[in-house]
Amino acid sequence: MTATILDGKALAQELREVARDEIAILAGRLGRAPGLAVVQVEGDPASSRYVRTIGKLCEAAGAAFRVELLPPDTSDATLQAVIAALNGDPAVDGVLIQLPLPAHLDTAAAVMALDHRKDVDGVHPINAGLLAQGRPALVPNTPAGGMELLRRYGIDPRGMRAAVVGRSAIVGRPMAQLLTLADATVTVCHSRTADLGAVLRECELVCVAAGRPGLVTAAMIRPGAVVVDFGTNVREDGALVGDVEFGAVVEVAGAITPVPGGTGPMTNAMLLRNLITAAARR
Repeated sequence: MTATILDGKALAQELREVARDEIAILAGRLGRAPGLAVVQVEGDPASSRYVRTIGKLCEAAGAAFRVELLPPDTSDATLQAVIAALNGDPAVDGVLIQLPLPAHLDTAAAVMALDHRKDVDGVHPINAGLLAQGRPALVPNTPAGGMELLRRYGIDPRGMRAAVVGRSAIVGRPMAQLLTLADATVTVCHSRTADLGAVLRECELVCVAAGRPGLVTAAMIRPGAVVVDFGTNVREDGALVGDVEFGAVVEVAGAITPVPGGTGPMTNAMLLRNLITAAARR
């Protein structure tokens, strides 16, 4: 059989249109457009491309956008002072620290300096703790996008045996928590998991966020399982691939996200949703 393709590109476009309408309503209530600020330290071309993408996203949605661009030799004190100023700026509803930061900067301290109410990336420990307790929180955008894809395609994790491959603080762990809150029975797998294939073959839902191209093969997937691939890897030839061997797994799975065009486009759509949530709460 051939799996249903979970088209994140099409769904993200729909969500961006909904966000544009919601932002217009909020702007009327606030007397200004909801505002997003990105803190970026110069020196990483990939980060600059992503920040430009966010800027275009906000412009298209009617949200205000600004970048606090800091020099490569920025100190921790300067970085935290900029974050503190944005925390206190009434025109800024969401703050995003563009990661990774240069090695000389303390990423944990920068994240802690954020006002968690403006943490549209969902990385602050308070938001992580609220999510772990099943309370309302700003959730990391990538796993939130994965859950939205499942919901829109009528895939209910309730009662499913699910595996999450990867345990990062921004994808794997929050995805496991979201699935648990959705009443799935979740196993978290990682580099120390013995016989990964044996674990995955028991599962009806497999989410992969390991950062290793081709890690999950068709032999590891139970026929008819749902596969959500969060992997984003660039091969030597420039091709973008996921953590799943898509060409083979698509013939075994019941539903699967492609790379590109699956969970990636959903991430930015969910960023807009977090911005709307943060602005509305204020």
